[in-house]
Amino acid sequence: MPMNFNKILIGLALIAAAAPLQAQSKKDLLRQNELLVRKVEALQEELDNLKKEESKKDNIRDEMIEIFRENEDKSAAGMSGDSYTPESTDSLLSLWYIHRQARASEEGGGFNMDSVHFTSNVPDKVMIERLEKMNSFITLPYNETVKNYMILYSEKMPRKMSHILGLCTYYMPIFEETFVRYGLPVELKYVAIIESALNPLAVSRAGATGMWQFMYNTAKGYGLAIDSFVDERRDPFASVDAAARYLKDAYAIFGDWSLAISSYNCGSGNVNKAIKRSGSRDFWSIYPYLPKETRGYVPAMVGAMYAVNYAKEYGLEPSPVVMPAHTDTFHIHKNLHFRQIEELIGIPVGDLRDLNPQYYKDIVPGSQGEYILRLPYNYSAAFIDVQDTVYNHRAKEIFSGVDVDRYGNAGEGPSVSGGGSGSYSWIYYKVKSGDSLGKIASKYHTSVNQLKSWNGLKGTTIRVGQSLKVGKKSGGSSSSKSSSSGKSTSSSSSSSGSGGYTTYTVKSGDTLYKIASQYSGVSAADIMKYNNISENIQPGQKIKIPKK
Repeated sequence: MPMNFNKILIGLALIAAAAPLQAQSKKDLLRQNELLVRKVEALQEELDNLKKEESKKDNIRDEMIEIFRENEDKSAAGMSGDSYTPESTDSLLSLWYIHRQARASEEGGGFNMDSVHFTSNVPDKVMIERLEKMNSFITLPYNETVKNYMILYSEKMPRKMSHILGLCTYYMPIFEETFVRYGLPVELKYVAIIESALNPLAVSRAGATGMWQFMYNTAKGYGLAIDSFVDERRDPFASVDAAARYLKDAYAIFGDWSLAISSYNCGSGNVNKAIKRSGSRDFWSIYPYLPKETRGYVPAMVGAMYAVNYAKEYGLEPSPVVMPAHTDTFHIHKNLHFRQIEELIGIPVGDLRDLNPQYYKDIVPGSQGEYILRLPYNYSAAFIDVQDTVYNHRAKEIFSGVDVDRYGNAGEGPSVSGGGSGSYSWIYYKVKSGDSLGKIASKYHTSVNQLKSWNGLKGTTIRVGQSLKVGKKSGGSSSSKSSSSGKSTSSSSSSSGSGGYTTYTVKSGDTLYKIASQYSGVSAADIMKYNNISENIQPGQKIKIPKK
């Protein structure tokens, strides 16, 4: 690392020395200027690479300081300026830290499991006996492929397994209770280790989210709520319930747990294709015909199960997890921010996030319907004491810059706010190659900070294909068209506001929030109230859009 710094310093010295001592021709000056620009760009690239190398290091302090500095009012971290108490720091260094380490660890990731051949000091006979003693309801085969995964999880990634074992102490009882309730083998709980290393905040490149890695459409199909404030794929309780129902349905289709588990990873369609191509319903017969990333799925689950059950034999110790032994569940029917809870009864925001990861903007949107809030048991009485006042506590200030219009939160905080008077209509901008937040902000006459606030961004990094929410003041010009191809519209004499409505035919992939964003001044709550419907809509359904 020092060599890189020296290289940058030497480069800067050379640039300084290259400055002309006397007047030269314009052509010479332009040539020298071009040369200096290239040198600066080269040094900038070197500096960027240096920053990337530094970012790979485990430095939680620098990461938290960077998040904290992004907004002077500390809103990026969801905390007030004086919120970094010893208690909240302990929280940030406990479950959050272990999630991060278990997911980010590169241990075990550099092997080609299709060709690698591990050896172990533990004889095959002992491994086979240990598998048999585990007395699993699901058949646990033993062959070279399975053996490789057993050695991988028990011997090749000790730090990562230590973090996973720490998380197991909190999450596995939740999973076990759910699978028992559905009459399913409790061994299915190990699927979450393979999917996400037990990280509720995990997001795959394809967009699968949560410990059980549900894709959007599958999650919605199994009743998980996903909107601007809530993603139940991140909720340990709701997501494992959906996973249990999915696996139960998969077993009903295939009648074999190995096939059902494989379908969880690649879908029942791919498993059926493998069955047809192999002419067999035996897992090891269809193994070569499964997608590459799915082949090792069942063996990996056996490997993880073996490593967890025989952790002591391999000297694996769980990382300590600071989580409450008991929690209490409250049913929330009004909008509630984690900061309101922290300020009135003292639970650090970090602890609230650990217990309620589904609320990714620190807001429980209770005005839309009933939502669950989990608190440490020792804070239950204190929360009950302030239940009449907590919702109004600094609501206007805390909810500033947050669009809560669709929840109809009259009397409990602002309906819509965000850096000025008046309400917003919304469009969704799809990020293209070469875009930056500054470029997008300039295009829509807003600020980078406002874009970050609307979209819950902590930094300025965006990716191609990402959808960004952009607010336009109602009554102003909008860059989006209020009608699009394929939409059926008609006029009506029915009165609403200034009079009339437009009829919209729901298309595949539509949500009320997406539809509302196409009409200036109209929110999803307006559409639901006008049509007397919930947010659940179906393709082909006709709904009325009130004219504002």
